[in-house]
This record gives sequence, C-alpha cells and structure tokens, in this order.
Amino acid sequence: MRISIFGTAIIFALTACGSDNNTSADFDMAEEAIESYSITQNLKSGSAEAGDANVRSQEANGVSGSGTIAVSIPQIAYSYKYGFRLPAAEIPKAQEAHVALCENRGPKICRVLNMENSGGEGDYATGMLNIEVAAPQARAFGVQLAATLDEHNGSQIATSISGEDLSKQIVDTEARLRSRVLLSQRLTELLRTKKGSVAELVEAERAVTQVNEEVDRARSWLKEMRGRVAFSKIVVSYQSGAPGSGGFIRPIREAFGGISSTLGSSVGAAITFISITLPWILILVLAVYFRRRFKAPDRTFWGREIEVAAPADD
Repeated sequence: MRISIFGTAIIFALTACGSDNNTSADFDMAEEAIESYSITQNLKSGSAEAGDANVRSQEANGVSGSGTIAVSIPQIAYSYKYGFRLPAAEIPKAQEAHVALCENRGPKICRVLNMENSGGEGDYATGMLNIEVAAPQARAFGVQLAATLDEHNGSQIATSISGEDLSKQIVDTEARLRSRVLLSQRLTELLRTKKGSVAELVEAERAVTQVNEEVDRARSWLKEMRGRVAFSKIVVSYQSGAPGSGGFIRPIREAFGGISSTLGSSVGAAITFISITLPWILILVLAVYFRRRFKAPDRTFWGREIEVAAPADD
C-alpha cells in the first residue's frame, strides 16, 4: 500500500507539471495525493502532525488562520509620453540636458534606455529618448523635463499617460509560485525520507526537476512584472519645424526636392513600357524578315502580283 500511494503521488505530480496550462485542480490532486501519503505515514508512526498539511494548504491559498483574506493594492504599470518642439540645433542640447537630469538621480531612481536623433533638410530634425523612472517620482520628473525647455526655446506639444493593471497577473503568478514551491518541497521530502521502486524514484526526480524549472520561470516573470510597476517608462520625442519651411524659399525647395522623384518616375515608366512592348517588337521584326525572305519574286510584300508594263510600240 505504501508503494502504491507513493507512485500515485508521483503520477499526480508529473501530471501537474507536464504542461504550463494546467488548472488549479491539477495542483490540488497532486498535493492531495502527496498529503494522503504523508498523513498515512504519520498515522502509522503516531505523529501529531497529521493535520499540518491542511494548514499549509490554506497558507498557500492566501487564507490566514482566522479565515480573513488579505486585500492586495492595485499593481499598475504606468507609461508616459511627452512631445516637445524646439529648433533643430537645440534638439541634441535638450537631449543631453534631459539625460543629465536623469543620471544625476542615480540608477536606483532613473535609467536611460535609449537615445537617438536625426537631422534632416534645412531646419527639420527629430529625436527620441527612452528612460525609466521610479514610479513615485515619474510625474514630477516629467514636469522637470518640460521646465528645461525654456533654456532651449522649446515648447511642449503632446502629453499622454497610460497604465496597465497587472494586479491579477501578479496575484495569479504568486499563487502559482507558492503552489509549485510547496509541491517541490513535498516531492523532495518524499525522495529523502521514503523508499520506492527504481522507476518511481526516477519519476520523482524528474517531477522535482520540472517543478523547479517552473518555479524559476514564475519567479522571473514575477520579477519582470514587479519591475514594470516599480519603474515607469517615459518616452520623450523631439521635433523641429516642418521640412522646407519658409515663405519665398518653400516652393523652390519643394520643386528641387521633387526633381529626383519626378525623374525617377519617368525612367521607371519608360522601363515598364519597354519591357511590355519589346517582345512584340521582336515578333514583328521577325515576321517582316521572314516575309521578305520567302515571298515570291513576282509578288509584293502584301502578296499582290507585280504587273509588268508592256513594251511600247514604235
């Protein structure tokens, strides 16, 4: 009976960790099988810890001994977007000022992820800055970003705030993690204290390995989500005036700018026309050649008989 219960526990454990899409019923069946084996052994040995498994099961589900359920605070990952307009020559300077503003707070408060800028024709240029700021200071940091534009003759033209509620995902991942950790501990305890057949021990080791891998994945995913909640993403975009801006010069710049595209379109149209008509031109040339080559001497090109004029009488 001991071996069969041990084997049943291992089978349920493997079933619970065989796929990432298992339901909570799979975990309960695996844990109940292991609990039944542990309780059976405890009853045989006269131990007073037979009901300890139920207490641990309640703790894993987040229920305290008094029957109250802890209420979690909403976990929201915020992201901010700011758009600034300023002269093209001032965009790199404004970016450097914003980077310095972030770096002065240290990596525990602000981190620069990416920065890029590109200059265009005339007064046109763009730039981008991606940073992460500690969530409690993100709003204040955005205000400071806009305040530094006064030194660079810039202005704020766009603002947006968006948030993603990760509360359910975090709670579900934490519950899954607790269940996996508990299952791993119980399987490890069975391996350490109990004996079974070689096949059952091999399966138990395999189950422990799979459960530990899922524990590592759950911890990594939980850490990533908590990081998104702790640090808000801020995307700053910079742009100058429209390309080719200017009163008298604007039409001239637009005309010169359109020369290359117009010429390219013309060449492309000519190439397309030649590629379509060339096979038919070759066929027509060959037809004319063979007609002239093999027509009768007394016939015209179109097949009419050539009339020979009679000699005139003297």
